[in-house]
Amino acid sequence: MEMFHSDHFEFLGVSGKYDSTEGFQFEDHGREENQNCLITNDDEREASKGIGSFYPGTLGSNQVHDSTAEKGVIYSKLHQEQQLKDLTGFACFNDPREEEITKLADDVAFANSEFNDANKERPYAGSLRILKNYRRRFRKLSVEKMDLPSYQGCTLITGHKLSTDAILKLAAQNFIQSSSKGTTESFELSHPYASSFGGLCVEDTKDVKLVQHLLASAEFVAKKQFERAGKLLLRCDKLSSDHGNTIERLVYYFSGALHERIDRETGTVTPEGLGKMQSIDILDMMSGLTSAKIVMQKSVPFGQVCQFAGTQGVLDHVADATKIHIVDLEIRTGMHYTILMQALATRSQNPLEYLKVTAIGTKSKAKIEETGRQLASFAQVLKLKFSINIIMLADIMDLNENLFEINPDEAVAVWVEYYFMFMISRQDMLESLMNVVKAINPRVMIVTEVEGNHNSPVFVTRFIEALFFYGAFFDSLEDCLKHDPKNRMIVESVYLSQAIRNIVATEGEERTIRQVAVNVWKAFFARFGMVQVELSMSSMYQANLVLKNFECGSSCTLNKDGKGLIIGWKGTPIHSLSAWKFGCDSKNEDLDFDLLNLSSSS
Repeated sequence: MEMFHSDHFEFLGVSGKYDSTEGFQFEDHGREENQNCLITNDDEREASKGIGSFYPGTLGSNQVHDSTAEKGVIYSKLHQEQQLKDLTGFACFNDPREEEITKLADDVAFANSEFNDANKERPYAGSLRILKNYRRRFRKLSVEKMDLPSYQGCTLITGHKLSTDAILKLAAQNFIQSSSKGTTESFELSHPYASSFGGLCVEDTKDVKLVQHLLASAEFVAKKQFERAGKLLLRCDKLSSDHGNTIERLVYYFSGALHERIDRETGTVTPEGLGKMQSIDILDMMSGLTSAKIVMQKSVPFGQVCQFAGTQGVLDHVADATKIHIVDLEIRTGMHYTILMQALATRSQNPLEYLKVTAIGTKSKAKIEETGRQLASFAQVLKLKFSINIIMLADIMDLNENLFEINPDEAVAVWVEYYFMFMISRQDMLESLMNVVKAINPRVMIVTEVEGNHNSPVFVTRFIEALFFYGAFFDSLEDCLKHDPKNRMIVESVYLSQAIRNIVATEGEERTIRQVAVNVWKAFFARFGMVQVELSMSSMYQANLVLKNFECGSSCTLNKDGKGLIIGWKGTPIHSLSAWKFGCDSKNEDLDFDLLNLSSSS
């Protein structure tokens, strides 16, 4: 393996230069401007422009600059306080304009008297309730500032291209309206203001119909009317493509997942008959680094927002420590440690004696070892004393506190990145892990998870939640990777498609992806005496500063949800970042707590 030199480094395929005064500068071989590099000390000059470009009206031009780093904060605390002193209610504003399209489901919901008559059969009422529940959760983070056409006033601008989310919502409300008329297999655009839809462009009209076919297919699958579902899915197959626009690609993968679910339920194919596709381990796929992951890291803001804000969360809780020990569940790429190391190397108070990482793994030992070697070389560039201890287990149930080699004078933190969600299907395993975490009693546990609601035992609920969630995710890839369709397609076809398959097509123990919202984790952690601690304003500042480095950063929304941070795309929640510690001695045993079947709407 090539060792780092003082003027150049390569970390898991990401190369750049290190300068003692300017920090790390990551090279982007595909672009002239270096907009998407990890934040360096140079970014303090960029920060002097203030947060106003993303959150209007917060800061003026009078800024105080301080180049020193204090108390483990990635950037100067004095500098951040100046930036933040007028920033009240961080990222908690809502667009005062009510987007008309978010009202469409309600317009249809009460357009017919059947909804108020409990004695009448309403075959579509379940879907309506699900769609309405989804809309209410979405509105909490509706901060996207964009001009959508007005349907009530019949002023739809001819040729206006709707956003992905608007198309999904419009298709959903039209599906409900068609269901009320019993026309789910022969859709036409319909609405109380039907004339207003004459302004939809041809592509939007096609996309709306395509999503309607998909929703109807899912409804028929839920009712086990597989022949009717199959006919509609054939239409979806003809109109969708993995090379098409965002809606076409989204429908392509969801249609494929529905096909697989039908095959499973009808016995056309068994889980064993799925062969290689069935054996793919999604958790293993997330380990290590590929060219597509590097592109995601550099071009899509979610990863860096969580890593920088989360790292600041660690630093806030180990500011007085000189010996730091991080326990990492599934270390994967280890990119967040490059941020932590840089911050520790520039710390003026409590100089670091050593940084120790204990990486827990049940597979991919070679990948973890390679990550460890790269991190050790990276630490050498910074002249930091660093060590990594890898604990490989056949089963996470074998983990115990005696394996960690924790010294009494070490400040311990736990880093959990997209890991707990894979353990929900094995609650006994998750509870065992939490008991081990409690035994080592870290100062803080930083958790990054998908902010989804994909754990419902009700198939249609799960399907609709996943459709809107991945609609936003596909939209983010369309915007952020518009100049790199090759890697965008790899991310969608290799990574996201497997998640969609797992959520839609499987049940029972096979359904390993069970993403839930942070409020569900809060209830679960409370059983072990763990309480949520508030992310500091420094963490919030780091998240906001990261977005300034991305061309598409203005579409990434930040919302302070209680004590944590919700990272979204145009208002749709995508990820959550939260910090936790043990706040009481007794465990709140709740014998009825069933994480396996618990969803955010429960």
